[in-house]
Amino acid sequence: MDTVSSGRAACSTGGRTKKKEITKPMELPEPSVTEPTPLAEPTPPAAISRPAVSALITGVSGQDGSYLAEFLLAQHYTVHGLIRRCSHVPTERIEHLLNHPRFHLHYGDLTDPQNLYEVLRKVERLDGRPPREIYNLAAQSHVHVSFVMPYYTAQVDALGQLSLLNAVKELQWIPHTRVYFAGTSEMFGSSPPPQNEQTPFHPRSPYAVAKLYAYWITVNYREAYGLFAVNGILFNHESPRRHVSFVTRKITRAVGQLQRGELDVLRLGNLNAKRDWGHSRDYVRAMWLMLQQETPRDLVLGMGESHTVREFVVKAFACAGVHLRFRGTGVDEIAEDCATGRVLVRVDPRYFRPSEVENLQADPTLARQVLDWTPEYSFDDLVREMVQHDLHVSHHDY
Repeated sequence: MDTVSSGRAACSTGGRTKKKEITKPMELPEPSVTEPTPLAEPTPPAAISRPAVSALITGVSGQDGSYLAEFLLAQHYTVHGLIRRCSHVPTERIEHLLNHPRFHLHYGDLTDPQNLYEVLRKVERLDGRPPREIYNLAAQSHVHVSFVMPYYTAQVDALGQLSLLNAVKELQWIPHTRVYFAGTSEMFGSSPPPQNEQTPFHPRSPYAVAKLYAYWITVNYREAYGLFAVNGILFNHESPRRHVSFVTRKITRAVGQLQRGELDVLRLGNLNAKRDWGHSRDYVRAMWLMLQQETPRDLVLGMGESHTVREFVVKAFACAGVHLRFRGTGVDEIAEDCATGRVLVRVDPRYFRPSEVENLQADPTLARQVLDWTPEYSFDDLVREMVQHDLHVSHHDY
């Protein structure tokens, strides 16, 4: 039986209006091929009084890192960001911050413990004190890739957190520094929803297993050494800054590409998978709130509602005025434009996971009580913002 879904709720003109989060990248000089341009070491003049609070963000050039850096700078922090050295330094999301006087980048990598130790020492030397807060957001965070690269995923996601915690201990920063680790709802895996702080973990991917090690080593350093260290168990959070390899951004980008004639058809995996999707801006605020508490506590952060991939697709296309009809089942399922009959979406088995996580839905009751945290963006707000961005921008492929 044909099913017609309009998804108009995501695209109504009522409700809150948001400013577009589009920033034109700055034109930067090309570095020399033989002599790569190093990151300048920020040395504030002695005559200028330094801000009282500083933070270090690993993964600062990613979706969450860029939003968190903006948030902390608005709170008058000095922000240090860890960024990997490569032929193309991925600063697209933070171009607008590069000239900020309180924003500093440092080359480093979580897979290199000695380098990480030296970066932390450098931050302490520049600020004259240890950073008050460290946010470890860096990760190999693509679940499908973790099946292809399990060893590398473990190095970054599991041992990277161990290296960071151990460096804090060896530098004797425990009385001064608080550490946030970005956990994931994928650690719950096949445990039935809704999932909260008491739900048993049952990871279903190398990514989730690596994150679970990092979760427990964080708990161990908290209990063994008295370090203020917390795990944020974040459910899926998206934005226009999400990388195009993730399903939500892949969908919204495809809406724009199909309209511009840059794509023939959108190919997706499991349309029945259910996720709890929120906006990254809301979640970085919760990360910060977790480090402002008197007592360290691991918390589940999510919207408390789940939606299928199919529902996300319907709402995204509806934001562009396209209403879909689904036909078929399993790998033969397709979605057509109701007005023209054109096939816009196909199921592709290449995107199936070896072991699927069917349903993730947060129970964020404790976080909302402890942090007094309420998300500002609804699911519909999120879809609308992402589609509007991708309808008008074709070069921000993050």
